[in-house]
Amino acid sequence: MKKILVVVALAMFSFANAQKKGSVLVMGSVSYNSQKRSNIPGDNTYNYFGFSPKVGYQFHENWAAGIESGVSTVKDKIPNSYSNKTNAFSVGGFLRYTKTLNQTFAAYADLGMGYQNTKHTYNNEAINSSTIDKGNGFYTNLTPAIFINVHNGFGLNFNIGGLEYGTLNYDGDSGETTSKNFNFTFGQSFSVGVSKNF
Repeated sequence: MKKILVVVALAMFSFANAQKKGSVLVMGSVSYNSQKRSNIPGDNTYNYFGFSPKVGYQFHENWAAGIESGVSTVKDKIPNSYSNKTNAFSVGGFLRYTKTLNQTFAAYADLGMGYQNTKHTYNNEAINSSTIDKGNGFYTNLTPAIFINVHNGFGLNFNIGGLEYGTLNYDGDSGETTSKNFNFTFGQSFSVGVSKNF
């Protein structure tokens, strides 16, 4: 499968009762990326879609904890040559620490960890063969961000990457393998979200 070069966040939304003890945090992000390149023997098409919701509880003015999950699909294809499809799912918990800097700005960081699995299907259309590999493992990540209060608790969230580590143990047509990934993405990715403190 080709490496993901660019993931464009088309929408990110969140609704939060941040920094109020006893409030509930509901948040999510939607990402989509589509590419088409002229190639030999045909046009290469690439599509990515991902959705990552979160639900948490603000148990302290600075601390929140909750459940996070994610689903994604990647498709990569050259007609009459090959096609790749990867479906991924994750579910786990997160812990958030928020530090209010002033009436306008706040900084926060999410520490998440949990279970992940993936199913990768490769079809070689030239010789009419296919392989299916399934993987299970765990992940952990650290994601810092900045919150800007625009008006009455309505604001914007800015993130420029973070730290990610994950493992997957594959068992399928290609045999048993183990994959370990460490990603340092500070300055390499960017997302903008909106939030509301109720």
